[in-house]
Amino acid sequence: MKDVGMKPETLRSATATASFHAPGHCLRRIAERDTEKGDPQASARIAGILAAKRTDELLPLCHPLPIHAAEVHFTIEDARVVIEAEVHTIGPTGVEMEALTAASMAALTLYDMLKPYAEPEELAIGETRLVDKTGGKSDFKRTLKQPLSAQVLMVSNPVADGNKPDTAGRGVFEGLETAGFAPLGYEILPDDADRVRAAVQTAIDAGTQLVVTVGGTGIGPKDRVVETVEPMLTTPMPGLMEAARAFGQRRTPYAVLSRGVSGFAGNSLVVTFPGSRSGAAETLAALLPSLVHVLEIHQRFAGHAG
Repeated sequence: MKDVGMKPETLRSATATASFHAPGHCLRRIAERDTEKGDPQASARIAGILAAKRTDELLPLCHPLPIHAAEVHFTIEDARVVIEAEVHTIGPTGVEMEALTAASMAALTLYDMLKPYAEPEELAIGETRLVDKTGGKSDFKRTLKQPLSAQVLMVSNPVADGNKPDTAGRGVFEGLETAGFAPLGYEILPDDADRVRAAVQTAIDAGTQLVVTVGGTGIGPKDRVVETVEPMLTTPMPGLMEAARAFGQRRTPYAVLSRGVSGFAGNSLVVTFPGSRSGAAETLAALLPSLVHVLEIHQRFAGHAG
């Protein structure tokens, strides 16, 4: 089963259709809701909704998801019934399979309820397909349309002294590289407020679109990145780090210890990540769609300035 633990939860939906083919007298029974087993539309609707809610039990590699809404509709045509199933969730992965399973189970239920009234060759379940989905990477991009510049500043005395490898900063660098940021700079700094301030200001003066510090956001006596960066912000964006902490809190209670801040300093978006490997990775996972969106919007505004 695919690991979706590092994917942010978003509102997602999917719509699927299936066709049930039957002779005219069977279609009339469906329209009139009259079979010896009861109302075929009502039974097929409930079967489809239940199937959506239990898809993870039927398909071995599907993740269990909270189903916030599910509905099944029927359109009776000349030689078939078109079944449409729509499913909604808020989760880290989509509900395409839930919608397809709901449409398929509804079609099977109609088949079961109409089979006493027709020969086997007269009944058939036709095309089943996904017709629409929303949410996730299809709506919230994690890669840039056009490259934008970025600078990663790893702030740590042990890393700067060569006593510890930098897994956190390099992980952020690689994640931004995959997202399409270029040119992409990287620098290791000690826990020195003046050095950090100078490095951030140099990146801002160079017109770097995204500046990410990694480390120095905790409660230790040398963790002064927040105090250094915050006065430089001209347009604070507290929602970014609030989202990152909320994402991290669902994975470790220690996420609340990060005091990271974020916002624009002139035309540069500055974000302060925690220094642990897991903390930096979780922050990037939580924020990457927002960083891409905010920076692309800002570029459009910058293009119309003046």
